[in-house]
Amino acid sequence: MEVIAKEKAQAAPAIHDEVDLDELLDDPELEKLHAERLAALKREVEKREVLKRQGHGEYREITEGDFLGEVTRGDKVICHFYHREFYRCKIMDKHLKALAPVYLGTKFVKLDAENAPFFVAKLAIKTLPCVILFKKGIALDRLVGFDDLGSKDDFSTRALENVLKRKGIIEEKKKDDDDEDDETDMSKDRRLSEVPYDLCVPYCIEQENWKLDVLVICQ
Repeated sequence: MEVIAKEKAQAAPAIHDEVDLDELLDDPELEKLHAERLAALKREVEKREVLKRQGHGEYREITEGDFLGEVTRGDKVICHFYHREFYRCKIMDKHLKALAPVYLGTKFVKLDAENAPFFVAKLAIKTLPCVILFKKGIALDRLVGFDDLGSKDDFSTRALENVLKRKGIIEEKKKDDDDEDDETDMSKDRRLSEVPYDLCVPYCIEQENWKLDVLVICQ
């Protein structure tokens, strides 16, 4: 019986092997799907290029003079106020740098707080690192020190990513690349970490006659 079954199977026409590929290529429905897919890919590429020209896709250093333009011209902006000597600021830098190219829809920038006393005062920044989250030029939320990250130095990039997702500053959807669980290997022998900033930098710029007519500060 087994031999007969094999002979019948060999004699049966190979229906699935006789597909005419030329007919498939000429199928108008397939052509339509192909054109729609190409158009969607083109739009995505153009969108990414526009965002990159606006400073998205990388973690950039800005100056106090750049600050207003950067946060008001972006839909979603993450700005890290840091001090170059603070150990915890370097940790935050590492994780934000890893996330910036993944979440192209959000702009990631950093500003040396020591060189931006005017905005440090206006935004009432007292502790560093301080990561302020802007939406359409409005400071809606912030991460002060590592309070939202378990108050530990060895948090992962994934942990920061999840906090930023919950706060709505980065999209839930991201690239297929798996985020590395970046456990910091930096030396535990730090000099400065979360020193109250008002002990470090005198606010020497007069502020009384300056109005925030573009940027809305969230108290």
